[in-house]
Amino acid sequence: MTTFFLLCFSLIVLSAQDKPTDYLSADFHKERRAKARSLMPPNSVAVFFSNAERNRSNDVDYIYHQDPDFYYLTGYKEPNAVLVLFSEDHKTAEGKVYNEIIYVQEKNRRAEQWNGKRLGVEGTKEQLGFEMVFNGSEFQKSNIDFEGFDKILFFDFKNDYRDTRNNADLFDLIKTFKIKIDYPSDYNATRQQIYSMITSTEIENSANVAQTLGRYLNYYEDLKSDNLLAGYVDAKDNDKRKEIQDKVSLEMKSNNLNSFLLAEIMNSLRETKTAEEMVLLKKAVEISAVGQLEVMKAMRPNMSETEIQGIHEYVYKKYGAEYEGYPSIVGGGNNGCILHYIENNKQKVGNELVLMDLGAEYHGYTADVTRTIPANGKFTKEQKLIYDIVYNAQEAGIKASVVGAPFQAPNEAASEVVAEGLVELGLISSPSEIKTYFPHGTSHYLGLDVHDKGTYGPFQENTVITVEPGIYIPEGSNCDKKWWGIAVRIEDDILITKNGPINLSGMAPRTTQDIEKTMAMPSVLDSFTLPGLD
Repeated sequence: MTTFFLLCFSLIVLSAQDKPTDYLSADFHKERRAKARSLMPPNSVAVFFSNAERNRSNDVDYIYHQDPDFYYLTGYKEPNAVLVLFSEDHKTAEGKVYNEIIYVQEKNRRAEQWNGKRLGVEGTKEQLGFEMVFNGSEFQKSNIDFEGFDKILFFDFKNDYRDTRNNADLFDLIKTFKIKIDYPSDYNATRQQIYSMITSTEIENSANVAQTLGRYLNYYEDLKSDNLLAGYVDAKDNDKRKEIQDKVSLEMKSNNLNSFLLAEIMNSLRETKTAEEMVLLKKAVEISAVGQLEVMKAMRPNMSETEIQGIHEYVYKKYGAEYEGYPSIVGGGNNGCILHYIENNKQKVGNELVLMDLGAEYHGYTADVTRTIPANGKFTKEQKLIYDIVYNAQEAGIKASVVGAPFQAPNEAASEVVAEGLVELGLISSPSEIKTYFPHGTSHYLGLDVHDKGTYGPFQENTVITVEPGIYIPEGSNCDKKWWGIAVRIEDDILITKNGPINLSGMAPRTTQDIEKTMAMPSVLDSFTLPGLD
């Protein structure tokens, strides 16, 4: 009997060792929930839903990916779940104090046989540290008094979920929530956000707000019929705007729904990274940089864009990265001029530049690293001239990425270098024409999303951003043909610290000299050949 129990214990230990152990801890998620509650208004409740399952084809779904906010706060990776946070403590009928509840997928032996194990109620308690855990089917019977809260915080619904005939799927959970909060059929989240802008603005600044709202109304056709918004925009003086502001305030008090404040809370929380997050994010970045390094060694002119993509993604898998953070971009020659080119179906990259924008996702955290290299290992004169402008622009952008600097600082610094370089080469006649060949900004936040959440305010310590200037000269451009088809983007992941910016992806060579030197090195794939196909 003793031998039997030892064998069982050994099997359990071996099974546990088969899975990664470096996920975010339950304590991390618990602390993040506490931080979120501290930012909620008094007497409020916040409701988060898991991501929808999405169909790929017939009876095959896309690989499930949890909503990043939901994962950030819970660590729960399954669909059909609801998280409820309360700004203050509550008590059960038995006197138990609680300030959060999570509803999860129910254990189901048959479903688990097909689609994998579920945590269920007990697993969620044991592994994720929740105390108040219920099956999703119990959400409908919950006695949460939503009418008693001053504010109900939620993200408005994208309506991209299906009814799977499961009475506790996301469709029914959201349907139940809408009934419980008396969700208006004509609710418009954008309108509510604009209403908030109007009521929170000092009347002395109302003219500026009215000007901004005018642009909103031109963009959102469904808001043009709102008499309060139209009246505010058309008002001739502050007295009239104050009158409309009071009416808007009354309209907002007609219900306790708020679909924009939660975004502000999560933007603030996720902008800066904790030490535990940085372990995972650095690993994602390092894996992505190794991918670029190995592709530089393996690159040959007879390779296809798809093959190049495959080498990158093999490196990701080799290191245990579960996914790509976004569709991989591998553009040879003129294809590199398409900013989000994802077809990757060119059969031979030849002697052209190859722009490779890829990022590994490791335990939820996503890198974003771009390198542009000559497929034959040597830059032409024209390619090098363009590349060096982009490199110098990136150096200026990284240098500008310091604590307290405005979010646009890297873009402004890089744009100045690009404009000067393009004028010097005669590609543009004035810096004002820079958008012709440099159509995007340089930076976005990085984290659980490749374009992560943040406030876009002055840079804070422990924020991670990208710096990615680029020059793109598509065929047919109004310039000498010798420049046509040249596309260069260099992108690195930058940690902003009190001691200055740190390039987390610097392992991947960036200068033309280092790239050429690396591409002359042997690759472990040099002897890797496959049989031909009929």
